[in-house]
Amino acid sequence: MLARRSLARIATQPSPLGAAPKNARNMATLREIELRLKSVKNIEKITKSMKMIASTKLAKAQRAMQSGKQYGLANSEIFQHTPSETPAKRKLFIVVSSDKGLCGGIHSSVSKATRRAIADTEKPVESDSPIMVIGDKSKMQLSRVLGKNLAMSFNQIGRDIPNFADAAGVADLIVKSNVKYDGISIVYNKFISAVSYEPDVIEVAGENALKESAGFRAYEMEDDVTKDLAEFSLANAIYAALVEAHACEQSARRNAMDNASKNAKDMIDRLTMQYNRGRQAAITNELVDIITGASAL
Repeated sequence: MLARRSLARIATQPSPLGAAPKNARNMATLREIELRLKSVKNIEKITKSMKMIASTKLAKAQRAMQSGKQYGLANSEIFQHTPSETPAKRKLFIVVSSDKGLCGGIHSSVSKATRRAIADTEKPVESDSPIMVIGDKSKMQLSRVLGKNLAMSFNQIGRDIPNFADAAGVADLIVKSNVKYDGISIVYNKFISAVSYEPDVIEVAGENALKESAGFRAYEMEDDVTKDLAEFSLANAIYAALVEAHACEQSARRNAMDNASKNAKDMIDRLTMQYNRGRQAAITNELVDIITGASAL
């Protein structure tokens, strides 16, 4: 009997920490929604700024792409008159990407195209054909699948608009690398429109292929001429691929930031609606408590 009275006395005493209000959980939830709403609004500001920057860079990249395409056209005219009589079995794949992200599937598209080209059975190439990558993003992707094929990689190229000096430097390092190959395939993103692109391949003939072609055998040339022409043609093709891939990157980044801004706007609308409903529910509960207390009096 004494024990029951003691328990009843303890139960009726107020808690030393104070009782939590009924809407404490609701208040915490509203605070969390408010913080998340603030965070999403900050993200929306960032994505909108990045979209504006990418739009400005895209206009410059498109102008550079139009002038850079002339280098690729000069190359294609030469190779049209010097077709290779024997298909290349050991190709050097030059993958053109960049060091930056937040631009959709730009890097994965050229990585997938490179894997498909090496595994192609209609135009077979040696499975250990060397790969050289321009840009860290595609390098990380290809190193997981074709790590043994990676012979060289380049970074910090084309951070702004690529120029011919960048392409000439890459071509010079490739020629001096002593990597053995019969032909060169440059895998890059081809610019179709401001909202679309697709992976494409530029075929470049090497020095030996030029010497063996019927068009070059018809004339007497020094070895240095063919060597210089092969290196210059490689630099031309790399430059044409760099400027077009750069335009695709800026276009994809603008589209990615535009989609991110739209998603942030939708999330802000949902969180605002959720916050207003929770706030209204808290006010309604407080009014019910006040009315109930007044009725009890």
